[in-house]
Parts: sequence; structure tokens; C-alpha cells
Amino acid sequence: MTKLDFSKLDGLLPAIVQDATSHRVLMLGFMNEEAWRKTLETGSVTFYSRTRNKLWMKGESSGNRLIVKEIFNDCDNDTLLITVDAIGPGVCHAGYESCFYRKLENNEWVESEKPTYDPNAVYGGTK
Repeated sequence: MTKLDFSKLDGLLPAIVQDATSHRVLMLGFMNEEAWRKTLETGSVTFYSRTRNKLWMKGESSGNRLIVKEIFNDCDNDTLLITVDAIGPGVCHAGYESCFYRKLENNEWVESEKPTYDPNAVYGGTK
């Protein structure tokens, strides 16, 4: 059986999250081995927060959860692609469906979509 390679990036694997229906990339997070096991156990995507140095399940404060549909790994066994059913109006803590809501146009970053929810109402202040 293929074993994931947690030896790079200080024991973390990048995990790309993609909507299983629309195929839109929603976000990128990182997993350590514990977050990986928790994701497999619960069926909800769990990440390792590099800034808080702890596990966090997407949606634990917002309710906007990511339910695992399929998991793929790359040829080096050091990056994951997780297709999900996204529960809620968005995954971005800034209030958008996807964390990738800015597009480069004429050398300037512009918002390419409207927010889908009010992050202040969900998180109790700006993040």
C-alpha cells in the first residue's frame, strides 16, 4: 500500500480542496499525520493550523463543513486532492464560496465574485 510522505514541509502535506460537483478549487490547507487520521475517521476535512499549532476541523466555528467524497494523492505521495461536498454558503473566512476569489486583471487583483455570507455574523468579528 502507498504510504503518504510526511517527511517534507515540517511533517505537513498540502491538501487541495475541490468541490465534488462544480470542480471548483475551494481552498488549500495543510495536514499533519493526526489531521490525516482524523479526516479518515470522521469523514470531515481536518487540517493542521500552522499559525495556531493545532488541529482544526473546517466548519467547527462557521458550520461550513467539508464532507469528504474522494481523496487523491500525487505521484510523490506528498500532496492531497480532496473532493468534498461543501456544507454552507462558502469556505473562505472572508465570506466567499472559495478562498480563490481574486483574479489578476491588468496587473491588479480584483474580486471576481460577490461574497456569499457575512463573516462578521459567523465569526463574531473580522478574521
